[in-house]
Amino acid sequence: MIDPAHPSRPLLVFADDWGRHPSSCQHLIGKLLPHREVVWVNTIGTRPPRLDWSTARRVAGKFRQWFGPRPAVPTTAPEQAPALSPRIISPKMWPSFRSAFGRGLNRKLLTRALKSLVESLAQPPDVVTTLPLVADLIGVLPVRRWVYYCVDDFSVWPGYDGATMLTMERDLIPKVDAVVAVSDTLVKHVDELGKPAHLLTHGVDLDHWRSPVSPGLPLEFAGLKPPVILFWGVVDRRMDMAFVKHLSAHLPEGTIVLVGPKEDPDPELLALPRVVYLPPVAFDRLPALAAAAAVLVMPYIDAPVTHAMQPLKLKEYIATGRPAVVRALPATKEWGDCVDLAATPEEFTARVINRLTTGLPGDQNQARVRLNREGWADKAHQLEKWVNGE
Repeated sequence: MIDPAHPSRPLLVFADDWGRHPSSCQHLIGKLLPHREVVWVNTIGTRPPRLDWSTARRVAGKFRQWFGPRPAVPTTAPEQAPALSPRIISPKMWPSFRSAFGRGLNRKLLTRALKSLVESLAQPPDVVTTLPLVADLIGVLPVRRWVYYCVDDFSVWPGYDGATMLTMERDLIPKVDAVVAVSDTLVKHVDELGKPAHLLTHGVDLDHWRSPVSPGLPLEFAGLKPPVILFWGVVDRRMDMAFVKHLSAHLPEGTIVLVGPKEDPDPELLALPRVVYLPPVAFDRLPALAAAAAVLVMPYIDAPVTHAMQPLKLKEYIATGRPAVVRALPATKEWGDCVDLAATPEEFTARVINRLTTGLPGDQNQARVRLNREGWADKAHQLEKWVNGE
């Protein structure tokens, strides 16, 4: 219960662009907005600069943030009304931290953009960062506590400047007041870098995923041959080509639909028979797509990057009430009583084809009741306690 006479301390958050995609940090912070002032800092510098269309689009987007007119209504995260949006800051930054020059320049740029803002707040804020790129700001900005919310092993993330991210993470972790990690693998990773970490697995918004949807085929699936086998999320090199290729070759009928942003996937992936790519859809549209799908799938590779992550979509899949077939990974094995796990392409294909016929089995449906204890509000409450130093 929040005491109006003692308002919560402001919160400064460094993370991916607010509203760009429904990240765990945006879900968590969204639950704190009703009672906590939040300044959200959009950051760059995770990827090495490259001469390609993806980089060009990102650069253009950043220039619009930096030099374009401010939107009349702030971009909102999932489940948040405009009145409950944070104050969004997009400071000008050098697009790389790889060199001493880049790090020094970004320290100056960020300090110049944020110091007076931080000093204008009613109290020194607490900081939550999902990125290690702020390591050089500790001791520079006048804040109370620094908390590193470790959501992935960025040193092995496809397309990221892994060496730089790891270097800055090694600089950051000893300086922060607390670390919160989303998986056991990341807890161990942080411990090896010299700091104990709290474990906070991802949550899910059950009301969102169980809300009624309009009957009939979604417009996004128009013209696709049913049944639909659906994946949503970032389409990148974490997708296991062997899994998708085997399913494509042996699926009796239907369409494998991949929905989400493309981040340099294997070119062969989207050329496979029966595979259709759809661009990202609004978060509010995903329940309707799930309801129209026969099976939800997560064909990730078995690699260090997927061992560290805690896929947001896992609990979302479970919450939809649809059958789900996912790669057997540390984060998915815990929920093996709620979904079908597959370790090989042959197992993956067999389980998908079986669920096309049988639907969701009763024992999995019953096991999914424990998802009721995984709400984002409870997760946000626990995060806030650690941020407060409790």
